[in-house]
Amino acid sequence: MDRRAAGLKGEEIAAGFLKKEGYRILERNFRCKHGEIDLIAEKEGVICFIEVKARSTYRFGFPEEAITSYKRKRIWAVALFYLQKNKIKSRDLRFDIVSVDLKTHKARLIQNAFEVDF
Repeated sequence: MDRRAAGLKGEEIAAGFLKKEGYRILERNFRCKHGEIDLIAEKEGVICFIEVKARSTYRFGFPEEAITSYKRKRIWAVALFYLQKNKIKSRDLRFDIVSVDLKTHKARLIQNAFEVDF
């Protein structure tokens, strides 16, 4: 499986997992000039900006360990753009990671995986 196919499979698994957990998916692969956020979801009034990381082997570490400070800054910039575009001003926000094991198709949610200052 190539990287793109693995990424898409991971996102499918993550979206299904989140739906079962009661999340409403607002956007998938939201893109703008600042980059991309894999999933934007809402649960109990909280908007969640979610990075999906999938791996079929742990030889290079856990999937969530692949999110660099550069990637976190990009996610923040895209989230800010999304909020401005949709005129969202006063909502609770969270930055999460869904870690997906492609061999077992199991997903694990890491809430508040990182913080940013708006």
